[in-house]
Amino acid sequence: MNQIKDIVQASIAVKQDVLKDETLLKTVADCVAVIITAFKNGNKVLFCGNGGSAADSQHLAAEFSGRFYTDRDALPAEALHCNSSYLTAVANDYSYDVIYSRLVKGIGNKGDVLIGLSTSGNSKNILNAFAVAKEKGMITIGFTGATGGKMKDQSDYLINVPSADTPRIQESHIMLGHIICQLVEAGYFG
Repeated sequence: MNQIKDIVQASIAVKQDVLKDETLLKTVADCVAVIITAFKNGNKVLFCGNGGSAADSQHLAAEFSGRFYTDRDALPAEALHCNSSYLTAVANDYSYDVIYSRLVKGIGNKGDVLIGLSTSGNSKNILNAFAVAKEKGMITIGFTGATGGKMKDQSDYLINVPSADTPRIQESHIMLGHIICQLVEAGYFG
């Protein structure tokens, strides 16, 4: 029982650190505004991540394209790893490092938003996707751990959860992602 309580307390402690970080909270609010503007301009939001962060990417994309709290029209959002034929072909024929950048090059447009989730901030395939997104005039939002890793310099907006513990970072990523989805839905649909 104590171990379970310790893990819950560790998760709460990271969220309390998020709550105290005014810069981080302002960045989250800025991301809400950027995403609302992108949707209003007819753009889309693309997500990418690896492992648990891929699952979180898919989850958050579904909150936009499906619904969050209200019955409303779908918003154009997609997680880039969901086409397994594409993913395995490109990883096999080229490299796993380009699975997201090739897709961003193919379907990304100026004004679209690319959200990359990487607890280390150093995932090569996300860094490559961010580089292509920049070339195309897209907006990049990085969800990382405390340091931001290499994504710190590649992100227009950096949501760097104040932790170095992967599970605790991911728990805060989904919380902050949910906050963004809720506020975008409310702001876009009024």
